[in-house]
Amino acid sequence: MMRLEQQAQRLNENSYYVQTAHPAPQHAPLQGEVHADVCIVGGGLAGLSAALELCQRGFRVVLLEGRHIGWGASGRNGGQALAGYASEMGPFERQLGMQAARQAWDVSLEALRLLRERIARHAIDCDWTPGALTVAVTPRKARALQAWAEHMQRDYGYAHLRSLDLAQTRELIASTRYCAAVFDDLGGHLHPLNYTLGLARAARDAGTQIHERSEVIAVEPAAQAGGGKARVRCASGSVRASHVLLAGNVQLGKVVPQLARRIMPVGTYIIATEPLGADRAEGLIRNRACVCDTQFVLDYYRLSSDHRLLFGGRVSYSTATPRDLTAAMRRSMLRVYPQLDDVRITHAWGGFVDITMNRAPDFGRIAPDVLYLQGFSGHGLALTGLAGRLAAEAIAGQAERFDLFARLQHKPFPGGDLLRTPALVLGMLWYRLRDWWA
Repeated sequence: MMRLEQQAQRLNENSYYVQTAHPAPQHAPLQGEVHADVCIVGGGLAGLSAALELCQRGFRVVLLEGRHIGWGASGRNGGQALAGYASEMGPFERQLGMQAARQAWDVSLEALRLLRERIARHAIDCDWTPGALTVAVTPRKARALQAWAEHMQRDYGYAHLRSLDLAQTRELIASTRYCAAVFDDLGGHLHPLNYTLGLARAARDAGTQIHERSEVIAVEPAAQAGGGKARVRCASGSVRASHVLLAGNVQLGKVVPQLARRIMPVGTYIIATEPLGADRAEGLIRNRACVCDTQFVLDYYRLSSDHRLLFGGRVSYSTATPRDLTAAMRRSMLRVYPQLDDVRITHAWGGFVDITMNRAPDFGRIAPDVLYLQGFSGHGLALTGLAGRLAAEAIAGQAERFDLFARLQHKPFPGGDLLRTPALVLGMLWYRLRDWWA
């Protein structure tokens, strides 16, 4: 875990998001023992969302962050807010049935509405831009994309999708790589770090007591801690609380190893070009929507408010940062936009997201008074906000929606602590080959 943190810190030093982030206050580390109704572990979007929701319900909340607010995936991701789940709806349909799957789909739509509502209500300056394009590279994948759109329209009543043929796709995206697309007018994109910092300000103003540089070293449910309350320990203090919410994802491996076995850290990377100017930038994506393809190892990209192309992809399943990262990412970008061969790359960064075996989110409890949220699988920008609301509902005594997700069964990654990473690398190689052959 320390090696992951060191890699992430080095990568984050050249983050476009960090260098364009709004000023934010620092929060003192935890000192001594404090008491709260709820202790939240993790200063990303899920934890901040839960803190805001709980404070609005009258709970006393303490939030602990091991580094600083937005340090993890919440402040480094591709900035795309999309309906649905990385797994699509398959795990929900197979395990829970169509009625529950429709409820889960509706939750993902509520997540998008909640994101936009919070931006407006709390005046969060984060460059929200509507529109999302999913694109297909081959005719076979174009047919699969069209079938998915028809499935969502027919079985989930989702009316926001519009299928685009080859000519319509190229009217919007100045690339010959794609042969079809689906446009979703409910999705969109934003500056994720500025959104996270804005959500932290809202949570703090609502009453959340935030402590940064307060790495958690132990979580003890009430049955273990005694005294009728759970205890969360840091090096310099502890929190006694009636409830604990764990929202630290891959950073909590040593603290809760029973959860770590069900997720894997996957590195994902982004580059930013120099400013292109408004005309050249909008010539690449004419409606300024965010874009992602349907490859298993996908490309995703969007335009920034200062007219750069932010291009992401090239995942690492071994946790090792790819060699010559900037050059490798630039080659991927030029495969889509060869006309950018004269453009300079100014930023390259990345970090680790947590994936589950089936790519569905993993919410649940490790004790009656200790809940957790993890496994967003690279699809969490909007969903984390709604997950925080569901956890807050459960803590307040209305657990029906939280338990809908807790009913999903998740398998640990095979291979144990020593072999699961090599096994995953081999498995992903197979999917890369399928992408090439398709």
